[in-house]
Order: sequence, then structure tokens, then C-alpha cells
Amino acid sequence: MRNKVLDTLKLIVFLIAFYAFTQHYYTRNFYFKEDFELIIGEASNLPATWVGIKDVDKNIPILILAGHADSQGLAGAGTPGEAVDKFGLNPMHPEISDELFWNLKLQESIVKIGKKKGLNIRSYDPEIRNINDANDPKPNWSVGKRFAKSGGYAIEIHFDAYGVYGVGSGLIPPFSETPNKIDESIARTFGRFPVSFRGGLGAPRRQIRVLEIGKLEGLLEQNLRNLKTRQKTIKLLATEIVQAFLNGII
Repeated sequence: MRNKVLDTLKLIVFLIAFYAFTQHYYTRNFYFKEDFELIIGEASNLPATWVGIKDVDKNIPILILAGHADSQGLAGAGTPGEAVDKFGLNPMHPEISDELFWNLKLQESIVKIGKKKGLNIRSYDPEIRNINDANDPKPNWSVGKRFAKSGGYAIEIHFDAYGVYGVGSGLIPPFSETPNKIDESIARTFGRFPVSFRGGLGAPRRQIRVLEIGKLEGLLEQNLRNLKTRQKTIKLLATEIVQAFLNGII
């Protein structure tokens, strides 16, 4: 009986120590270094042969969508990230996945910086976080499909799953449309996925690009979660995306 009590106490002490370590690991004052490639980590190494060669009008309307904004509580809620799923930290927001939390933050920053740079750019947020109806006109995919059909450039922002569950950063181009020079520019910055990734995802089949920023783990997630480096990290990522847009339309 005594041994069982001791074992239980040891386990409790271990769990408390582990929790304290992970809290410190994700909140300590990291030295922020503007090394974009180091922060986003590895790019997709899946075979992708597409090249974006189609010219783009400099005033092309651009729509930024936050991935999983309409699928919380459903199968496609987005990754909880390494901090929550592996290390047991609290989610950034109790009602949404950590991926969506960061998708929304980044979406806002991209549009803000893009407008300052003169891009014809806007965002869309369905605001309803659970839309389980393929015929509903409000989900990302419905709005993005209409936008792309009218000649606009629709792109959905994502963070990839951590560890072996994810692939890395990169752009998934539209499924049945010739990739353009913006696609090529983004791919040169973040990497590229094959057009038929996982048989063809729902967004690319609707001519909505998907950008995986990077795996939600390690230095990327640490810098996002740390209050001292959060805004700098979001701004760095958003600036790289906006610059890729600009490079593709010049």
C-alpha cells in the first residue's frame, strides 16, 4: 500500500514538473530573430511539377480566407497544435482550434499590410463557426468559389499539423485552373504541394488556393504563443505573403 502511495506521489510530482516546464518553454522571453525560413520550418518535399506562368492583372481582387473558420466542432476544425495536443497547454481560445486562432490573426494582418502596399485585397469571415451544409452560401468555400469564378484570386490560410501528422509549408494550387504568377511567387517563398494532394482537396477543387504556412510546432508556435514575439511573428509572416503577391503581379 505504501509503495502505491509513493508511486502516485512521484507521478503527481512528475506531471506538475512537466506542466511547469512546458508553460515556461512556451512563454519564456525568446530572442526574436527575423529568420523567416527558420521560423516556418521545413517546406513540403512532395513531388510537385507545376509552374505558375499565367500573367496576373496588377489590380486583381484578392480574397483572404481563414482556414476552418466555418468548421469548428466538426471533423475539419484544424490542428490544435503541438503545445495543446502534445504538451497539454491551454488552447488560445476555448471555443476554436489553435489553428483557426492563428489563421484569423494572420488573415487580419495580411489584409492590413496588403492595403498599405496598394493591393486590391479583402478578407471574409463567415463568423458562424459551425456550418454543416454544403449548399449554404456563407462558408469559405462557397464565397471563395464565387469570388474565383468572377476573376478574383481566393486563397485560404492554414497552419499544418505538427510532427508526422503534417507535411510542412507550401502552396496547393487550384485543381483545374492554370497556376499563375502569384501562385509561383508564393511557392518560391513557402514551397509547393502537388495539385492532386490527397486526391484533390475541397478548396482547390473550387479554385481556392490553400497556403500552409508551416507546421504548428516548435519555434513557429513558440513565437506565436509568446507575448513578447507574437506580433512580430505575425507581421513577419504576413509581410512575406504580401510581398509574394506583389512579386507575382509586377
